[in-house]
Amino acid sequence: MNDEVISRRLLLKRAGALGLLGALQPLLASCANWPLLPATRFIPDTSTLSGGQIDLVISERSFGLDGHTGTATTINGTIPGPLIRLKEGQEVTLNVTNQLKEVSSIHWHGILLPSHMDGVPGVSFSGIAPSTTFTYRFLVKQSGTYWYHSHSGGQELQGMYGPMILDPIESEPFQYDRDYVVILSEWSDESAEDMLNNLKKFSGYYNYQKRDAREFLSDAARRGLWPTLRNYVMWDEMRMDPTDFADVTGSTFTFLMNGLPPTGNWTGLFSPGERVRLRFINAAAMTFYDVRIPGLTMTVVQADGQNVQPVVVDEFRFGPAETYDVIVQPNDDQAYTIFAETMDRSGYARGTLAPRHGIEGEIPERRPRPLRTMEDMGMVDHGNGHTTHAVKETAPNSSHDKITSHDMLHGVPTAEAAPEEQSFRRRSPIPGATPVKHGPDHHGTGNQTVAEYSQNRMHEPGRGLEQSSRRLLRYMDLKSLVPYQDQRAPEREIELHLTGHMQRYMWSFDGNKYSDAPEPIRLRYGERLRLTLVNDTMMEHPLHLHGMWMYLENGSGAYLPRKHTVVVKPAERLSVAISVDAHGPWAFHCHLLLHMEAGMFRVMQVFT
Repeated sequence: MNDEVISRRLLLKRAGALGLLGALQPLLASCANWPLLPATRFIPDTSTLSGGQIDLVISERSFGLDGHTGTATTINGTIPGPLIRLKEGQEVTLNVTNQLKEVSSIHWHGILLPSHMDGVPGVSFSGIAPSTTFTYRFLVKQSGTYWYHSHSGGQELQGMYGPMILDPIESEPFQYDRDYVVILSEWSDESAEDMLNNLKKFSGYYNYQKRDAREFLSDAARRGLWPTLRNYVMWDEMRMDPTDFADVTGSTFTFLMNGLPPTGNWTGLFSPGERVRLRFINAAAMTFYDVRIPGLTMTVVQADGQNVQPVVVDEFRFGPAETYDVIVQPNDDQAYTIFAETMDRSGYARGTLAPRHGIEGEIPERRPRPLRTMEDMGMVDHGNGHTTHAVKETAPNSSHDKITSHDMLHGVPTAEAAPEEQSFRRRSPIPGATPVKHGPDHHGTGNQTVAEYSQNRMHEPGRGLEQSSRRLLRYMDLKSLVPYQDQRAPEREIELHLTGHMQRYMWSFDGNKYSDAPEPIRLRYGERLRLTLVNDTMMEHPLHLHGMWMYLENGSGAYLPRKHTVVVKPAERLSVAISVDAHGPWAFHCHLLLHMEAGMFRVMQVFT
């Protein structure tokens, strides 16, 4: 679709159909600041469970929130569940008793263990039946910050999650005086099943921040009437919305920090001058958070439990299932706000670092909600006549054996590129663009739109942060503290497309939801594999591989960071290397709970 094929008559016709000159939710423009619900009656658990044998009980618990009664699924009766603290090298037995009326499970997220201990019903075991106890046993092979959660239905969203710390055998390569877990999540009176049904009926059910008539007039005054009208019509042609950053928003969610809503104000104490370690865990089911502590810089020292070369930042974005450990050093006798704003700006979680109880920091000014661009769709923005993109930088040496780091991050033509690809890159207005390749199934019926191109976006902090003057964490900043052992070049490559159909609310890989997927993806034990993920959708997807590490190919050479969860941005092509070192079936899925439930899930089967 291009500018020439859109006549003014057609634009006016489409504009009338869109109702752009009327009031498209005109009173909702101020909804970026929804009223906050009062504190839940839950008292977050401060207990720590450790030792060689640990007993956990899964049960339901009723509680009141703002005059409404909800039902939570809890572990040992609390939200979040108790902190489990183990030691690298120890063997642990965890007896999990299910007191629910339905099957349940616990998955030990990011933990390397035998497949039958992984806790995924239908993949690695049959689940924990009601009124039974399942015993997990495994050797702790690693250290760092992790977490655990249900892998059954919507139980995770209902409160079934908790933090896990694995202390290292050797001393850690950084110093700190205090140590706090900061686990971010969300709560709603609605069940995951109700949310999924609502989104099936109307994909924008929870989006109260759509563009309205006043925004259209403002855009027209700034960019011109016809470019603005073309842009609005293009989004309508695709049946998509540029304000679509979160399927479920603050219209139903209350955002929690360590089990408390913003009015609860979780507080961690410090003495001025102390170094404080904050273990951030995103245990949310559907929410990306942008985390900052106004007045303090954060030094990132771990990503997904793995030591990284220290990175000093003012803010970082992370998706569900990711973890970041940071060190802060508050020197003044004052309170500092830990502010976790949702990516769509529909709400926030917050807490306080304070020298004493009873004081709290100020809430920073709320930022306007961002907008998607045609670049996020993998398309040229014909409505603007150009595509806006962030300034790109050259990364350090890449692990690719035939492509330079600049080629990897920017996609410039190389001798290895096919002639048609080189031609596309010469024609494309997008630096680093690569034409999207499609298989014989054209990615199935589950793909709403086909992007024109994909590109590496690890140098970008994320949409809505690109104009920030703060130091922002990017994937290309992450480098392992020490070289990893397996430096082999990948023997083969598997390319998976992340696909979806928002109008039908169906999510998939290569256009096939899990129930329609072919046989499991077969991996050979001992091989070195490159998994290339191509996001054909306009949304970010945090993808989690069970049982094995993913080495993020971000241009760090022998120091590629390894992660259990990687976020793939819209229209992004991102590659990870995998040393296939664990037998058995392993789940691979999007960690947005409703995306997984709607079909973005596959099984990787490792065979000898």
